[in-house]
Amino acid sequence: MILPSTSLPGWLLALAAAAAYAVPAAAGKRLGADRGRWTLLLAWALHGAVLAWGFVGQTPHFGFGPALSMTAWLVLTAYVVERQLFPQMQARWTLASLGAATVILGQVFPGQPLHVTASPWLPLHLALGIASYGLFAAAVVHAWLMTRAERHIRLAADPHSGIPLLALERLTFRFVKAGFVVLSATLVAGWLFGEVLYGRAWIWDHKTVFSLLSWLTFAVLLLGRARFGWRGRSAVRVLYAGAALLLLAYAGSRFVVEVILGRAA
Repeated sequence: MILPSTSLPGWLLALAAAAAYAVPAAAGKRLGADRGRWTLLLAWALHGAVLAWGFVGQTPHFGFGPALSMTAWLVLTAYVVERQLFPQMQARWTLASLGAATVILGQVFPGQPLHVTASPWLPLHLALGIASYGLFAAAVVHAWLMTRAERHIRLAADPHSGIPLLALERLTFRFVKAGFVVLSATLVAGWLFGEVLYGRAWIWDHKTVFSLLSWLTFAVLLLGRARFGWRGRSAVRVLYAGAALLLLAYAGSRFVVEVILGRAA
């Protein structure tokens, strides 16, 4: 969203971040726990610098690439924090690969310049949308870890996550609840300030339809868990469906417009 342009400093920071991500992604366990952690922290910091560069002396850009880049950075932020509580959590290879791919993607497809003079509410609306992306992406990662741990338990193998299955499940749905609250705020903001932001009070486009469908899917998931005790594979499938709809709502629609159709709208 409000993210880097294709300036030379931005590219240099992005390449440095991608290279730092590539080390733990490629080396895996051979790197060692301490070196892997510090290398990932360096990559995370460089990634954050790429995102912050968009605010310094240039016109901010937005598009599907930067949206995915910031989403990955938010997921990595949650991982960095959780590693302090659960040192044996193992998702470094996957998240490092995700970070390397998205930080470059944000530079290759930076989107269009964002003219914030149109409305002071636009940065808030975009920030809420990206925050909901990050929270639900973190929920998806935890659901994947939960599924992997459950599969290893069935095979009587070490789950390698270092986190009990029930704890992973609680973490997953905490992220879902937080993401649902932020997504609700995003939709309310779009409804209240739609005329100021986009010239019309409510626009029934692909973004709106997919956003509402994802909101309904997450609402059903939370209701089903609260009333009927949904858990395990059934709950994870609903979570994945809601996350896919949310991905299509902004990143997917912008990908079609920017890349396939080649338009700036």
